[in-house]
Amino acid sequence: MEQPKISIITVTYNAEKIIAATVDSVLAQTYRNIEYILIDGGSKDSTFELIKAYAAANPSRITYIISERDRNNYDAMNKGLRQATGDFVWFLHAGDLIPTAETLEKAMQNYGGEDFIYGDAEIKSLTGEIRPFHKALPPKDKFGWRSFRNGMLVCHQAMLMRRSVAVEYDFERYTIAADLDWTIRSLQASNQKFRDVELQLCSFLAGGLSQQHRWRGLRERFRILLRHFGVFATLWEHILIVFKALRRGTIGNN
Repeated sequence: MEQPKISIITVTYNAEKIIAATVDSVLAQTYRNIEYILIDGGSKDSTFELIKAYAAANPSRITYIISERDRNNYDAMNKGLRQATGDFVWFLHAGDLIPTAETLEKAMQNYGGEDFIYGDAEIKSLTGEIRPFHKALPPKDKFGWRSFRNGMLVCHQAMLMRRSVAVEYDFERYTIAADLDWTIRSLQASNQKFRDVELQLCSFLAGGLSQQHRWRGLRERFRILLRHFGVFATLWEHILIVFKALRRGTIGNN
């Protein structure tokens, strides 16, 4: 099967210290059917100057760049979606890294026409501390949009969504947890053909919006789950989450 085109979208703002590593990890990929889109939110530092320098040096590898004010991250991600022409979209933001040069090539080598391709991730702090992104996955034949009734089962930066089913982010209703709503709605629109590549696809930088605004994000998450799964299922899942957290002694921990 022909190699699908992957649209990698990086959204950034005032990220002069971390943007280069992200861009380098994308440009290093041995998988060649990539278009790279960088959406800057009107940075006040040298972020966009660095992006322009990369684009000038790699005109065939970096497809589109822009720097302008946006409403929030998800508004910027919608801008990237509108520019994308690939078969799949993959969001990697400033500070996120693709682990090796062969990662995407390995992930796509057994491509079989799936709508959603996903893998593992690790979380990296600015101080260099690394921890895995742990969420229990259902059996592969049970995986689908309903699997996200407990929240982001798969790290957002470790999923490749078919562009034809990828909806736009509802950034006006959800400013923190719009990625959960986006994932559920996009998967609802797909043909329900998924594949776990069983490979680490990204290392993402800790301290994103959901961690900076934890309680606001949790409230949004609850509203999203109510919208898609109803009152009873959402309340029951949250009772189970609290019970498990009590058993682990992690209630109140970040």
